[in-house]
Order: sequence, then C-alpha cells, then structure tokens
Amino acid sequence: MLSLRIAREVDADAIARLVNTAFLVEQFFIERDRTNPGTVRSLMQKGKFLLAEEAHSLVGCVYWELHGERGYFGMLSIEPSRQGAGVGHQLVNAVEKYFREAGCKFSDLKIVNVRTDLHALYHRWGYADSGTSVYDDPTPTKIPVHFIAIVQAALMISREPIWLR
Repeated sequence: MLSLRIAREVDADAIARLVNTAFLVEQFFIERDRTNPGTVRSLMQKGKFLLAEEAHSLVGCVYWELHGERGYFGMLSIEPSRQGAGVGHQLVNAVEKYFREAGCKFSDLKIVNVRTDLHALYHRWGYADSGTSVYDDPTPTKIPVHFIAIVQAALMISREPIWLR
C-alpha cells in the first residue's frame, strides 16, 4: 500500500539518494549527482517534497512550490524498480490537488530537451509545451542542453473519475 506524506528535514538524506538514483538515466549528459542533502534542505525552505512510501521505504518523491496562481513541481523521482508502476502519476496528481486547493490555475515544470521520454510522458498526462529556456541548473552537462517549459492549464477540472466525486 502506497502512502503519501510531506517530507521533514530528517528526510533530506533519503531524498537526495532517491533523486540521484532515479536520475542515473541522465548520466549520458550530466557529469555528477543531481543533488545533495544540503540542496534538498535549502529547497525545503521555499517549497515542499511530497514522499511516496511503501512499507516505510521511500519509493518516490516530488518537489513543489507555490507562486500565486501558478504551482511549480520538479525533481519527480521514482525508485528505478518502481518506475512505470504509477507511483509518479500518483505523486503528480497529489501535487496538482495541492495546487488546486491553493487556488492555482496552472501547474508548471521544466524538463531537459534530451529527455524525450519525459516529454512524451507529460504530454500523455495533459501537459503542453509553453516555451524553452536556458539550462540554469547547477549540475554541469557533458553536452549542450536546454529546458523545455511545460504547463498544465486545466487544474480547475478534477482529474478524479466521476464515481469518486
């Protein structure tokens, strides 16, 4: 049974390990680990991490923050053995629910252009491209990359099946 909860500062080490493990697929373009516990703690000062646990083991997480009518999420990270099992979709749905409850009209994220698998995934989940931007992540890259900005503008519409409303 999957349970969701907001991370606490004591979770920073586990979050950093999970993010770095989940992002190993990016070794073809990044030069080092994606994050560290200090960065996670710093992010917790301006936003939150939502954790997905199963039998008290961390299997997924996502970072999110609020900006008026816009919510931003990123660092969606799923334990590699659990990828493709719906954990990521559950986390994104939960974050979108937080955004709706906070009055957000938009859900924003950005992905690296060379992660075409993520591009397709977010499009399936109802997101659309909204532009590009410079890669400003502090993680050095082996090849030139840029960000693709993606937005979901239908937050006011519930994603729950009609029989659950």
